Amino acid sequence: MVWYNLERMGRKILMRGNDAIAEAAVQAQCRFYAGYPITPQNEIPEYMSRRMPEVGGTFIQAESELAAINMVYGAAAAGVRAMTSSSSPGISLKQETISYLAGAELPAVIVNVQRGGPGLGNISGSQGDYFQSVKGGGHGDYRLIVYAPSSVQEAWDLTMTAFDKADEYRNPVMILSDGILGQMMEPFSPTAYVNPDLPEKNWKLDGCANREPRVIKSLFMGDGELEMRNILLQKKYARIERREARFVHHFSDDAECTVVAFGIVARIALASVMRLRRSGCRVGLFRPVTLSPFPRDELFMLAGRKRRFLVVEMNAGQMVEDVRLAVNGKSPVVFYGRPGGAIVTPEDIEARIREVMSVRRVRARRSLQHSGV
Repeated sequence: MVWYNLERMGRKILMRGNDAIAEAAVQAQCRFYAGYPITPQNEIPEYMSRRMPEVGGTFIQAESELAAINMVYGAAAAGVRAMTSSSSPGISLKQETISYLAGAELPAVIVNVQRGGPGLGNISGSQGDYFQSVKGGGHGDYRLIVYAPSSVQEAWDLTMTAFDKADEYRNPVMILSDGILGQMMEPFSPTAYVNPDLPEKNWKLDGCANREPRVIKSLFMGDGELEMRNILLQKKYARIERREARFVHHFSDDAECTVVAFGIVARIALASVMRLRRSGCRVGLFRPVTLSPFPRDELFMLAGRKRRFLVVEMNAGQMVEDVRLAVNGKSPVVFYGRPGGAIVTPEDIEARIREVMSVRRVRARRSLQHSGV
């Protein structure tokens, strides 16, 4: 394998989403990977099984999802950049240790290539893990940083960013992908990894022959000790919320209807928006890139009585709750979703946009009639 040499960086290559995440992790100096097979993310451990030995790293196919995430905990505690990946039911099994990672303030990257659920469900792409990812699927008042790529290019870029932000904030970070993005191939430009200026890991467990011992834990039994720990964590999450929210929007200035979607659905929705714009419809798209922290301030600023929001998700309605909280009653919020691994199409979204805009115009006419205009 030679394509990942730096002289090829910047040239477009054809790659699958799962493979792009894996190679981006290698380039970002991930040197420990532990995982367990589950479709549709199996290409990631397969890829890492080849690449980790080539760069002097460690690959382990664990005996279970629980074992894999606990191995990541140990590697992170030793100061190594560590990653695991799975798909929806497997991520459910990792939740307890994800909470431990957050409680112990250990950096790690967790990749979730979502599939349909609940239960074992199916292997189709889905977005049914939004709640689990952004609300803290494990126990306790913790938060992850959650990135939702919508292209192979973003899968590459955000994976590199995830490792940096995990180290910067000493917090686990999740890449929330899905079976469609993970399996599809498209050309993208792999960018070279640039080492950021990050704090020294003066907390890592790397031997204490010439210094005082260090302790990494999430168990705090002293009187008031755990409350103080939680207060410190909440202050960190507040910093993350102020600094790290990311979003992309298209045609927001004049949009009567703004579609809100993330990940692969936002990409599908953009095709609908572009087609409707060409026919003269004033529609736009708002795409959260970070699902946690959620870009709520930016959505609130867009809201107003002359704008409606259509939230589209491949689930039964999850992110829509955060959109309604962000809008805070300033605009109507309508939901359209397809759960259980069903894929939305541009035609589906276009039809829903036309419905929303039709209702808006009817109500606007009635309002003018009632006002005597």
